Amino acid sequence: MTTGIVLRAEGLTRTFSSPAGDVHACADVDLELRSGEILVVRGASGAGKTTLLNLLGLLDRPTAGRVWIGDTETTGLDEDALAQLRRDNLGFVFQSFGLIPVLSAAENIELPLRIARTPPAERTARVADALALVGLQAHAAQRPAELSGGQQQRVGIARGIVTRPRILIADEPTGQLDSRTAGTVMDLIGDLVHTQGLAAVVSTHDPLLVQRADRLIELHDGRITSETLRGRVAGREDQRGETVSRTAPLTRAEARAARGE
Repeated sequence: MTTGIVLRAEGLTRTFSSPAGDVHACADVDLELRSGEILVVRGASGAGKTTLLNLLGLLDRPTAGRVWIGDTETTGLDEDALAQLRRDNLGFVFQSFGLIPVLSAAENIELPLRIARTPPAERTARVADALALVGLQAHAAQRPAELSGGQQQRVGIARGIVTRPRILIADEPTGQLDSRTAGTVMDLIGDLVHTQGLAAVVSTHDPLLVQRADRLIELHDGRITSETLRGRVAGREDQRGETVSRTAPLTRAEARAARGE
């Protein structure tokens, strides 16, 4: 695989049967994700964002197409192998926070490490590091009901990164937050990606959050309709030495050339 690519999809398709006929929730999607990059998937409700993220996160199997995590092609793997790939490479952040009410913030963050049977001393150190990264050291003992919405989502992000994944997958992570708090959460994800070497796929229909993207794809009826380079990627020279300007959508070939492929 090309150096720096941590996730790749090729011809990714997910079709559901219904009384009215087949529904193509994801249709022939090709994409790549690199370390240190935020890829934002934008589209209206029903565009297929959640289906795409579930396929990329190995939570659902495609009807057709393939997904690679690093150099591992995942299509033929059994459930145990997929679970191990998710555990070792992927972190998830959910719109509904997904916190367990009876557990403290620290205990919620620690849960993936317990599932992975990480030794207690290492669990304690990793939880402390994750709390520090999201700025919640003072709230470690509080339960979700004692935290604001923004704080709960930061706990969710800390839980997503505590296993030190290569890829963070966030499905509408700011959907339940006001615009100011949403911007803070997305800035946090951006800081983690750009300083910790993560890669992130973030779905949203909020135009304000698109400004945090390094790369943006538009999804409509399960298909990618455009790809735009933004943020830190914008203005880079392509292979011909020409600078790519930043608001007009790029063709797939232009986007690959701009990424130096």
